Amino acid sequence: MLRGLPELRFPAAQLRGRRYPEPDHLYRSPFQRDRDRIIHARAFRRLENKTQVFPASLSDHFRNRLTHTIEVSQIARTVASVLALDESLTEALALGHDIGHPPFAHAGEEELDRQMRSFGDRFDHNRHALRIVETFEQRYARFPGLNLTFEVREGIVKHSRDFAPGEEPELDEYLPGLRPPLEAQLIDLADEIAYNTADLDDGFSAGLLSLDDACAAAPAFADFWEQAETQFPGATLRQRFQEVLRRLVDLLVSGLLEGTLDAAASSHVRSCDDVRAFPSRLVRFTPEAAAANAALKQLLHRAVYGSPALVAERTVSRERIAALFQFFLHSPERLPETYREPLESQPAHRVVCDYIAGMTDRFFERTYSDLLEPESRPS
Repeated sequence: MLRGLPELRFPAAQLRGRRYPEPDHLYRSPFQRDRDRIIHARAFRRLENKTQVFPASLSDHFRNRLTHTIEVSQIARTVASVLALDESLTEALALGHDIGHPPFAHAGEEELDRQMRSFGDRFDHNRHALRIVETFEQRYARFPGLNLTFEVREGIVKHSRDFAPGEEPELDEYLPGLRPPLEAQLIDLADEIAYNTADLDDGFSAGLLSLDDACAAAPAFADFWEQAETQFPGATLRQRFQEVLRRLVDLLVSGLLEGTLDAAASSHVRSCDDVRAFPSRLVRFTPEAAAANAALKQLLHRAVYGSPALVAERTVSRERIAALFQFFLHSPERLPETYREPLESQPAHRVVCDYIAGMTDRFFERTYSDLLEPESRPS
């Protein structure tokens, strides 16, 4: 059994609390309450109808943004448990890490960002997630948003990157220049493990990559495939492929655990404060796992993300997001009433961006059809 890092666990005594003070719950910790608030949020439910990589029109069996989030949570909780970190903080961060994603996956994010940059602004799904939990979710009479703890809000904006003082002025309260706790640091690599292995699975199911492609591009895959053929000669192709996937997940998770333990030992950090002050992040892969992860990424970018079918889907999605953005920008009176009210205090491009970013793929398609393709509606 691997030794943990209990001395680097986020200490409950350092909790910075909530923006709006609340009494402690009788039997749930603050981070357990944050986890539950995220799960019950509308933004979390909408993930079910947001694309991960493959649009729902291609198959009911491919991952969507919600099932991906659940897989990230499962991996992150496993790592946190083995390392003796705060599993509830980790789970809250994993469940909330993608709630700011717009429809149509990264194509949607890229197009919204392109539209916003023409106004000297930008769209980033992590910053949008913070806006969701701070403002857009309206479930409580006593305060706006979900009133999450500081540590979960910090992790939402920092789980995938750090920023220096003054680099993101609107985020200056979230300790710029310091690393987040290990619980937040591990989310990004748990995310990579989840989507690299899942996209390999879905890409194989979609017929976008072959076994020869995978074996040639990823030596770890080739080794595991040879083992599966030897050990399970009577199994189906799909069953052997799943055996390889499980071994890849195990390789990457084990490499993440061992790499983080090695980094913590060599850095001589002794507390969560030391983790924050350390010049770089301490959650990392071993060299072997990092090489396997990089090989999977390269394979997926070439064979799956760059496939003609998905490139065509992304092109259509970008064009439609751009068209709907411009429609609402020039006809803000067509926005729902709840989005017309903010126009009095916020620029139109920001309100339009917020509205589109909150849409599911299905709602976007319906809205686009009703407003920009009225001739396609049934009579």
